[in-house]
Amino acid sequence: MTENTFEAQAGLDQQLTTHFAGKVVRKDLTKLIKEGANVPVYVLEYLLGMYCASDDQLTIDKGLQTVKHILSENYVRPDEAEKVKSKIRESGSFKVIDKVTVKLNEKRDCYEAILSNLGVKNAEIATQFVRDYEKLLVGGVWAIVTIKYYFEENQKTSPFNVVELKPIQMPNLDLQDLFAARKKFADTDWIDALIRSTGMEPSALDQRVKWHLLSRMVPLVENNYNMCELGPRGTGKSHIYKEISPNSILVSGGQTTVANLFYNMSSKKVGLVGLWDVVAFDEVAGIDFKEQDGIQIMKDYMASGSFSRGRDSINASASMVFVGNINHSIEHLVKTSHLLSPFPQEMIDSAFFDRFHAYLPGWEIPKMRPEFFTNQYGMIVDYLAEWLREMRKYSFADAIDKWFRLGNHLNQRDTIAVRKTVSGLLKLIRPDGEYDKELVRQCLEYALETRRRVKEQLKKIGGMEFYDVHFSYIDLEEGQERFISVPEQGGGSLIPEGKPSPGFLYTVCMGSNGIPGVYRFEMQTISGNGKFSVSGNGSKESAKIAFDYFKANAHRVSGSIKVTEADFHLQLVDLQNQGSPDATTLSTFISLCSAALSKPLQSQMVITGDMSLGGTITQTRGLAETLQVAFDAGAKRVLLPMSSAIDIPSVPAELFAKFQISFYSDPVDAAFKAIGGD
Repeated sequence: MTENTFEAQAGLDQQLTTHFAGKVVRKDLTKLIKEGANVPVYVLEYLLGMYCASDDQLTIDKGLQTVKHILSENYVRPDEAEKVKSKIRESGSFKVIDKVTVKLNEKRDCYEAILSNLGVKNAEIATQFVRDYEKLLVGGVWAIVTIKYYFEENQKTSPFNVVELKPIQMPNLDLQDLFAARKKFADTDWIDALIRSTGMEPSALDQRVKWHLLSRMVPLVENNYNMCELGPRGTGKSHIYKEISPNSILVSGGQTTVANLFYNMSSKKVGLVGLWDVVAFDEVAGIDFKEQDGIQIMKDYMASGSFSRGRDSINASASMVFVGNINHSIEHLVKTSHLLSPFPQEMIDSAFFDRFHAYLPGWEIPKMRPEFFTNQYGMIVDYLAEWLREMRKYSFADAIDKWFRLGNHLNQRDTIAVRKTVSGLLKLIRPDGEYDKELVRQCLEYALETRRRVKEQLKKIGGMEFYDVHFSYIDLEEGQERFISVPEQGGGSLIPEGKPSPGFLYTVCMGSNGIPGVYRFEMQTISGNGKFSVSGNGSKESAKIAFDYFKANAHRVSGSIKVTEADFHLQLVDLQNQGSPDATTLSTFISLCSAALSKPLQSQMVITGDMSLGGTITQTRGLAETLQVAFDAGAKRVLLPMSSAIDIPSVPAELFAKFQISFYSDPVDAAFKAIGGD
C-alpha cells in the first residue's frame, strides 16, 4: 500500500471521528469480534458504538473487554443454550442477546416468543412489545431481552417469560446534524466513507466498483425499488441485506408463500413487504412460490407498490432485490442466451423483468479477498441504516430536469426506472439535496446503463417490443445528445470496419430458435474443376441450389468467371449462436460471385432476403427486428429486396435512417449492388 493511500485513509479517519463523533467505529474491531460470535454486524457495532466509539486506544481496549464480556455472558451460543437456560432458572431472571420471533397462539389467545439460539419456542411475551415492534411477527428482530423464570406444579404454559425487550437499534437520529456533517466532506471522500461503513476498503477498489457497491444501497433509500444483481460466487451480493441493516430481510433459498411475502388472508396481516424496507431473495434460481398466482402478485406489486388480496388493495413500500449466481462466462451468455437465464423457468417472462429498475453487473465486482475489508473507521452500521431509512421519506427524482432531458428511446417504464436510480444515488451521495450538474450527470449515466442492461435482455426474450435500447440523454445547455452503452454487449465488433476479404459477407436472417442472428459466409477458392463443398450448420440443399444458379448465370455477372477452373468451399459461421439460418441461398450466390471475381463486398454491408431455385426473390422476414440486429452488430449498409419495401413503415424512422439502403430486384442485381464501389 502506498504512502499516499495511508495518508488518505488517515485523513478520512480524522474526518469521520471529528464530524461523526460517537457514531463511528473501527471496522477491524468488528472483524475481530465477528470471528468469534455469529451475530449480524449491526448487533456487534451497536455494542461497539456504546463502548468503543473513540480514537483513544485505552478507551477502545477497555470497551473491547466490556463487549467481549457482554457477548460471552449474554449472547446465546446455540451449543450453550442449556447452560443459559440453567442460569435463567437459577437466578430467576437473566438478560440475553438473541433473535426473537413472535407467533400468536390462537388456542390460548396470547403471543409466544421464539428465541432462536436459546431454543425456547413458547416463552410468553406481553402484547405491548408486539404492538411496538411489528417486525417480531415477521422475520424477527435481534434484541436485548430480559427473561424471567417462573414455574408451578401442573403449569401448562412455558416457565420462560419475556419481561423486557429492547431491539438493537440506534435510539435517535438527527438528519440535520448529518446534513451539516456531510458538508465537510468532498463527494469522493463521502463515497469512500459510505463504502467503509459497510466494511469494505475503498482504496483497494477502482471507481466503477465503488459505484456498484454504492448502488447496492439504493434499495435501502428508495421506496419500491426493484433491482437484480447476478454474478460469480463470493462477491458479497447478499452481505449488505443480511448484515448491514436491521431494516432488510434476506429470504434464503427462495422458498416462500404469498401469505408470508404479501398478505395472510386468515390472520389479516400484511407480510414481509409491509414490515421491511427491503426484501432480498438470495439464490434466484431457487425462487419458488407454493401458490400459482405468486409470481403474478409479485408482478403487480413491483409495478405499482400495491397488490390485491380478497377484496382489499394493499399498499407497501418495500424494495425488492434479486441476487444470484451466474455459472457461465458473460461472453458466453451474451452470445448464446441472456443475462437473466439463472432465474427459474416460470419467471422468465418479459413482463416480470420489465419491472426491474436496474441490473447490477455482479461480474464486475471482484471476489472478496482480505485486502478488500477495511481496518479503518466507518459509521456504525446501525446509524448508517437509520439515516438510510429516513431518506426514504425524500425524493430527488426531478434532479435531472434542471440540466438534462432523456432521449426518445426511453418509454415511461424506462424513465421511471432511471429517475428512481438517480434519486437513490443522490440521496446516498448528497443527502442534503445540494447536488451539482456534474454529479447528476454521473448518476444519470450510471442509471441509464443499469436500466439499459435490463432492456437488452428483454430484447432477447421479448423481441421487437423491446428493441428501443439506444438510451441517451440531452444536455440542455449544450444541446448535445450522448448515448450510453452497456460494456458487456460489444455487438459493434461483429461486423468490423473496412472491406471484408473477397467471398466473405455478413447476413442477418432468422435462426432455428426464431430470433434473427448474424451469420458470416466465408467462401474460399482454389484451382480445380468446379467442385463445391460446404461446412457449418447451414442447409446443404440451399447451398447446392445457389451453386447451380451460379453455374447457370455466372456469365450474366461477368464473362471472366470460369466456374470449371476453380473449386469452391463455403464455411458458414453462426456469430450469435441462433441456430441454423433459414435464408442462405442468395447470400451463398453473392459470396460465390465475390470469390470468383476476387472482389470484396462493400464495407459493413449486410445481405437480407433470399431466393428460390428459379431466382425468384423472397422478402426479408421480420424486417424491423432484422435491421435492429444488423445495427447492433455494427452494419452501416443493408441490401434489401424490393419486395420488402411494403414493410418499411413497420421500422422506426430513426432506425431506418441509420443505414445506406440498396434495393435489388433479382439475384444478379443483388450481386452487382453488393460488390459495387463505395
